[in-house]
Order: sequence, then C-alpha cells, then structure tokens
Amino acid sequence: MEINPVKGTHDIIADEANLYTMIEHTAMMVASEFGYQEIRTPIIEHTPLFLRSVGESSDIVNKEMYTFDDKGGRSVTLRPELTAGIMRSIVSNKLHANADLPLKYRYVGPCFRYERPQAGRYRQFNQFGVEAIGAPGIYQDAEVITMGQRILLSVGLEDVKVLINSLGDEESRNAYRQALREFFSKHIDKMCSDCKRRLEQNPLRILDCKVPEDKEIIKDAPKMIDYLSPAAKAYLMSVIAILKSVGIETEIDPTLVRGLDYYTGVVFEYHFEKKEGIDDVGALGAGGHYANLLQEVGGPSLEGVGVAFGIERLAYIIKSQMQQNGIHFGLDFYLMGMTDDIIQKNFVLADMLREGGFSGEMNYSTKSMGAMFKVAARKGAKFAIIVGEDEIARKEVAVKNLKTQEQTIVKLEDLENVLHSMIDKYYADMNAAPTEEE
Repeated sequence: MEINPVKGTHDIIADEANLYTMIEHTAMMVASEFGYQEIRTPIIEHTPLFLRSVGESSDIVNKEMYTFDDKGGRSVTLRPELTAGIMRSIVSNKLHANADLPLKYRYVGPCFRYERPQAGRYRQFNQFGVEAIGAPGIYQDAEVITMGQRILLSVGLEDVKVLINSLGDEESRNAYRQALREFFSKHIDKMCSDCKRRLEQNPLRILDCKVPEDKEIIKDAPKMIDYLSPAAKAYLMSVIAILKSVGIETEIDPTLVRGLDYYTGVVFEYHFEKKEGIDDVGALGAGGHYANLLQEVGGPSLEGVGVAFGIERLAYIIKSQMQQNGIHFGLDFYLMGMTDDIIQKNFVLADMLREGGFSGEMNYSTKSMGAMFKVAARKGAKFAIIVGEDEIARKEVAVKNLKTQEQTIVKLEDLENVLHSMIDKYYADMNAAPTEEE
C-alpha cells in the first residue's frame, strides 16, 4: 500500500531544504543584529487563545484552523500563526515583569491552516517573524519594517515594494466601520457568503476578499485614510518619513487591512515586483502594530508590533530567480583521485578543505575520470580538484572551473587561499551586469 503525503503538505529535500536553511539562518541572523532573542513555543495551544487573539471574524478562525478535542476532552488547535503563542508565553512566564522593555523576540517554525494549496502556499507551512512588545511608537514600527526589508535584501530579493496603511485609532476605526457598513449594505446581495458574514462581524474583513467580482465592488469602497483621525494620520506619515530617511520607499495601499483582528494602527506588506516567468504568490511577508493583544490573553496593557514571512513563499521566489539566472546550490569542490593510494591522501585533503569552510565531496572508490566529472556535475560542484601521481610528486593539484572549463595548477600549500579567490571570482562573474554586446 502506497501512503502519500497529506494534501497540502510536502517533503522538503536536498536543494530545497538547503534553501529553507539559508533563508531561516539569514533571517535569524539579521534579527539578532537588531537585538531580537530567539523564542520557541509549542505547535499546539488551547483553542481559546486563538479565538481571543486572532479574532472570531477572521477567515483563519472561521475556516482554516485545525481544531480537535484531545483525550481529556479539551479543545486544542495546531497553531495557525505564532504571535498569539508568543503573547501567551510572555504572560505564562511573566517575561513582561522580569525583563527590560521592549521585549524583542525572533522565531521560526511550522504553522497549520486548512486552505487551498497553491504556488508557495501549503496547509503546513513555515514562518519566520519577530515581535517587539512594550515600546509603542513610530521608531519601533519603523525598526520592524526596516528589519523586514533588510532580511529580504539579505536573501537576495531586491525587487520588493513595501505597502503600508493604517487602521487608525479606535475613533478612526469606528468611523470607518460605519462607512463600510453603509457602502457594502447596498451591494451585499451580489457578494459572496463570506462577505455577508463579514459585514455583520467586521466589515474591514471584506476589504481582504479575493473573489474577483467582489474585488471590483471593493475598488469603490471608502478608503481608510479618509477616516483617520489627525493623530493617526500624523503617526502614519511619521513612520513613512523615518523609513524614507533610511532609504526605504513605501506605497500607501488604502485597501490593506491584514487578515488578523488584533492589528491596530500601522499595517504593512512586502510584495515581490512581478517578473515574467515567476508566478505571483501574494505578500512575501506582512505585519503591523497591535495595541491590545497582550492584554487580550491576560497580560498587561503593552503595545507591540510584529512581522512574519512565509518561508515557502520566499523559497519559491528565490528558486525561480535562481533557475532563470542559471544558479543552483552545489558543492564548492569535488575531489578526484584515480587510485586507492591517492584516495587515501585525498581523504586528508578533503578534511582540511572542509575545516577551512569549503563544502565538498570526493570519490571513495576508483572510477574513470569521465565518470567522476559526471558525478561532480550532478552534485553541482563549482570546481573539480584533480589529484594524480604527477601532481602528488610535485605537491600540486589541478583545479578546474566546471562552468568555464578553465583549469589551473595550484600548489598544495596555496590551495585554500587560491580556492577562496576562485570562489569569490565565480560569484562575482555570476552577478556581473551584462555588457551592451550581451
């Protein structure tokens, strides 16, 4: 009997796993540079946590949560996002009372949502994110947005735009909700069943509808920015100005509301600029300011701001770019030896190179040179290091660039330094802008 993966899940193997590791490691390192400490919370939480924090009007709670009773009859849920669990952890461990504010945490891990699988979107997916709690104000919001942009640049995504909006203060939201109810009540008979429910629960959610016919109606809906109080509008413009001072341009998107009910104030998304041959996967990451979330789960009244990225979406875009540019993950070197005696010597040489920070493999059984070159190509090696009897006698090796086929004789004592230079040049040539003739 063949047992297949559960729909909406997938195995992450070899090059794809390497890509995930690179994204997660890079994101965690960038966040640590901004002073965020790591936190790990359980995958499973009591269901009321998400009802109180994510919000009963959200699609996540209404349609997407994996909720079941455990053997003790308690309702538990596989986490659909990590922010709520982090708020619960802060309260459970009294972190707000025992540490300096703001509390700044970074995280990475799997989440679960029952939704239609598509490009870069799965029912089990991985998120990286940060939360900053206890330092309300424009600079904390701007720092999180800046950090998110820095992460995207660090993983190789430069063609990204930052969309921003504000859900305003309570005065602003109340006025806006009333305006939306009045507008959508005239069109609701022609809209989807979800929008009918949202009109009663939270009309802001209608703005997030993905039904094409409904999106046409939404285009003419009132805009949040027209209902912002003077204080809320000044706050948004101040955050935009701070971002501009560090070179981050933003675009105000009046329909941006986010899919979670806990957001108040500034909200934002990162979108990859559409390119030919790369499917649009929606927002690469998103976040916003929340004023009441910690208090909703039993903590003190401390405001916060967070951002989260879908690892699958980032991996999909990066992989598509790599394929378009002929780039792939692979070894730095493949070490070749034709005899058992040379293989024995190569074992020591390979270990020395790995200790020097290079990734590589070698042949452990005698093979023809042609067979070894085929193996090196399949493993994506950048360079072949060829060791023969003559090279051993001269204390030299031949290093061959498997992309250009250029071969260089290198003294063994210089191999590490020369290989570092060759790899730097390999990447420089790969990233060089094409000439006009090209």
